[in-house]
This record gives sequence, structure tokens and C-alpha cells, in this order.
Amino acid sequence: MKKLDRYIIRTVGGATLLVMLVVLSLDLIFAFIHELDNIEKNYQTPQVLAYIFLTLPRRIYDYLPLGAFMGCLIGLGSLASTSELVVIRAAGVSIRRIVWSAMKPTIVVVVIGLVLGEFVAPHFEKIAQSQREIARGGESNVASSNGLWHREGNTFIHVNVVQPSGILLGVSLFHFNDDRELTSASFARKATYKQDHWTLERVITTELSKQGTIRKTADHMRWDSQLSPSVLSVLIVDPENLSISGLYTYGTYLDQQGLSSTTYWLAFWKKVLGPVAIAVLVLVAISFVFGPLRSVTMGFRVFTGIIVGLIFKYMQDLLGPMSVVFGFSPVIAIAAPIVLSAIVGAVLMRRAG
Repeated sequence: MKKLDRYIIRTVGGATLLVMLVVLSLDLIFAFIHELDNIEKNYQTPQVLAYIFLTLPRRIYDYLPLGAFMGCLIGLGSLASTSELVVIRAAGVSIRRIVWSAMKPTIVVVVIGLVLGEFVAPHFEKIAQSQREIARGGESNVASSNGLWHREGNTFIHVNVVQPSGILLGVSLFHFNDDRELTSASFARKATYKQDHWTLERVITTELSKQGTIRKTADHMRWDSQLSPSVLSVLIVDPENLSISGLYTYGTYLDQQGLSSTTYWLAFWKKVLGPVAIAVLVLVAISFVFGPLRSVTMGFRVFTGIIVGLIFKYMQDLLGPMSVVFGFSPVIAIAAPIVLSAIVGAVLMRRAG
């Protein structure tokens, strides 16, 4: 039995690795071509290559569910095509035992995904985004077309670059009164966090009133804000690329500020339920091999796998915005496709048994 386990694990694991290599290679090529359109100033080909390399952990994490699903479908499918599954079943091995053997590579994928998604990918993603924005002129003390926006009370904040160390470059503060009229605009080249406040450096402030404008300059200025370096470091990364702890921290912060946090809670629950989603997709793949795709060609299995994967993804992508519009819990938006897929997989497995 141990030899059989190792054989199934090697077959499914090898197919998973092959799928990951193919999709990652294509993704890296398309990412390089896309970034070439953004070349400007000091952001040239070497910087593009460095950016793509730093985002590699995030790209691996993104494709792990697809790799596990397609790897299992192709690996077990190859065994079915050569009638090896028939021989294994004839030897008295139960479907449950085969399923458990095929699930073992999935456990490895889940562990790798948790480590990448929580510790590795967010860290390198912050470095990649910071270095790219600096190369594209983020050190300017004028609000750039890139960077990030945030609102705190009646103040709108724009930051060109948030460095991993917590230092801000190119900080713009736009203050409005209760009548939504702009009262002042400040531009600082740099901001450093000091225990409970920020210190702005080389500040230019323009105060606006009905009588006219007044321009002031200062080498240093105190800026009191509830934004901490840890919160700001979350802002520079897309929600789906953040760690679970980072999503929880910033989602809670937005709730306290009375701002919309649905996007971050959607990403939070997608990450939390990610391991379950991978296991369910693999179960569906196994049920297909033992069920409707038992005797079809490999090309048809790949085509079916892509269609099923896309349906699963689009269901989550569709239910996510729907939760914002109709106000139902983000957990439902993420869990519904998983539950539906689990039911389909369980029904097909029962018929196969």
C-alpha cells in the first residue's frame, strides 16, 4: 500500500508541479509585457525584472488552487486513461483510499499556500510596490498619478510611496470643512513616524479663504493621525495580496473610521477559506475522474478543468460585488461557491462508489 500511495502522490504531485510551471511561465511573460508599457524615468527594464521577481511569491500563491485542481485532474486522469485505476480498484483498493492518497499533495499545497500568503508574499509585495513607485518618481513632493489615497475625517490623504520601513515619501494633505470646501492643502517631501504622531519634512502649505490664499513653508511640521506605519503598509498592497492579519487589522480600522470595509473583509474571508476551497476543488477533480470524465481524452479533461475553475472563480467574483450592493455578509459570497462545489463533488463521488 505504501508503494501505491507513493505512486499516486508522485503522479498527482508531478502533474501539479507541471501545471504550476506552465501557468507561471505564461503569467510572468504577460506581466513583463504589461510592465513594459509603464516604463518611465528610472523605471526601466532592470527595474521591471526586479519588480516581477519580487512579486513571484504572490503569483505562486495565486495559482496554487488552479495547480492543485488541474494537477489532480490530469494526474488521476492519466491513471484512468491507462486503466491503472481499474487495476488498482480490482486489487481491492477502495475509492476512499485512492482519494486520500490523491489528497496528500493537496495538503502540501495548502501548507505552502498558508506560508506564502501570510508571511512571504505580502512582505515582498510591499517591497516591490515601494521600489516601483520610487523608480517612477514617487519621491516628488507633488501628488503623483500613482500612490494611494485615504480619507480620515475631513482630510483626504495622498501618499506617493510607503516604504517597508514605514517612511512616507510625497505626502499630500487636503483639508475640507463641513461644507465640503477646501480650506488648505499641504505637500511634504517626507514623513517619519514618532511614537504617536508623524513628523512632516519640507512642508509647503496653502491656506484658502474667500479673501485669497496664503502660502507657508516649514522644515518640520507635526501631523496627528490615527494612521500608523503598519496600517499604511497595508494600503500599498491590493487587498487580495495582503496577509490575513493585515486584512483583519485594516478592515477593523476602516470600521472604526466609519468607512467602507467590504472589499477587505471579502479578501479576508477568501484567504481564511482558501484552504477549504482548494480541498473542495480537488474533491471535484477526483469525482470527475471517477465519474463523467472516466474514459474521455486528456484534452477534454483539461478543457473541463479550465471551465470548472473559471465557473468557480467567476461565482466568487460575482457574489463579491453583490454582497456590497445588496448588503449580505461577505462570508456568504465566498462560502457559497465552496459549498456548492462540495455538494457536486460529494454527489458524484457517491455515484462513483
